[in-house]
Amino acid sequence: MEKTVLLRCPDYDAGLIEQKIREGFEMLGGDAYIRKVIPAGSSVLLKPNLLISEKVGSPALTHCVFFEGVVRVLKDYTTKLAFGDSPGIGSGRKVAERSGMLEVARRYGVECREFKKEVPFSLDNALRCRSWNIAEDALNCDVLITLPKLKTHGMAFFTGAIKNQFGCIVGAQKAGWHTRMPNAHDFCRMLLDLNTVVKTAFAIMDGIVAMQGNGPKSGDPYNLGAIIMGKSLSAVDSVAVRLIGYDDPVEIPALKEAADHSWGAVRPEDIEVLGEKIADLKADDFVKARAAGNFFFLGERFNNLLTRLFAPYPALIKPRCVSCGRCVEVCPETPKAVNMFQGKNGDTLPVWDLKKCIRCFCCQELCPAGAIKIKQTLPGRLLKIK
Repeated sequence: MEKTVLLRCPDYDAGLIEQKIREGFEMLGGDAYIRKVIPAGSSVLLKPNLLISEKVGSPALTHCVFFEGVVRVLKDYTTKLAFGDSPGIGSGRKVAERSGMLEVARRYGVECREFKKEVPFSLDNALRCRSWNIAEDALNCDVLITLPKLKTHGMAFFTGAIKNQFGCIVGAQKAGWHTRMPNAHDFCRMLLDLNTVVKTAFAIMDGIVAMQGNGPKSGDPYNLGAIIMGKSLSAVDSVAVRLIGYDDPVEIPALKEAADHSWGAVRPEDIEVLGEKIADLKADDFVKARAAGNFFFLGERFNNLLTRLFAPYPALIKPRCVSCGRCVEVCPETPKAVNMFQGKNGDTLPVWDLKKCIRCFCCQELCPAGAIKIKQTLPGRLLKIK
């Protein structure tokens, strides 16, 4: 049975977060346990969620104070500590600076890695993808510890410990994976392979303030007050999704794939939750991005017709749009599924060709103004497909 720790932590206070994480490691086995995760002399790379440039405290990113609490603990176990990510748009260093994480790293002597250089890698016995180009820094560290944010996600329903390593794909290369894997279950098998490639060793999830609704960029903050930690990424995510209202964790595509391929512990009976009880921290009013029963994720032979009829699609929130064209820039399709057009009143706004759109929701995920939402078709609404 896989052990995962659930901790109550109501505030972003570095001292409190440090205390809670130390308590979590004690529950798992103390120093002896940590030394199995981080052998003496190891270089450790922390992988926070630095999705896009946002100010300090944004629920789209791993909080800089959460990062500080983690660093305080891990500095006791390694002198070679670094962090890095490759955001969807822009420089990882600039995103880290605006979010407050770079200042924390400087204070504690933690090196910032920008994930600029990629190297090829081959994976035998892959579930979906054998050949990779991965950020060199993610491959060259001895131990990779992921620090995901607990958030909703338009395509994958939920983003946490498993999906966080998608940031180990450098920059614009991520868009290509969406084109190659328009089916969510293929995409999630790829994510499992990716974690196997980078050998993600441990997860410490920031669920103190989660994101609900239109995640992973433009949703709303939700004060969940939780930290989740463990060696099994699927077990950590399983606990997280049960906290936010998914009673059966295999409703989440990545967790279904993990369960179906025996990649990691997913089902409640296979996970021992230490610390708090899920029932005591469970959110009764959390707004999920989507729910089970999504026709878009059936087999390829059904996708074209059923996508048009039932799949949610990106839609513009006109008052928020700043006409920057970022949605066109990040669309992975060729030709583009979204383009800018001038309207009758002179505004230049994005317009989608839904026949070309693969529903990867990169446009929604990376819109700097939060001007794109996920909308349901009329047949989908009538059938209550979310």
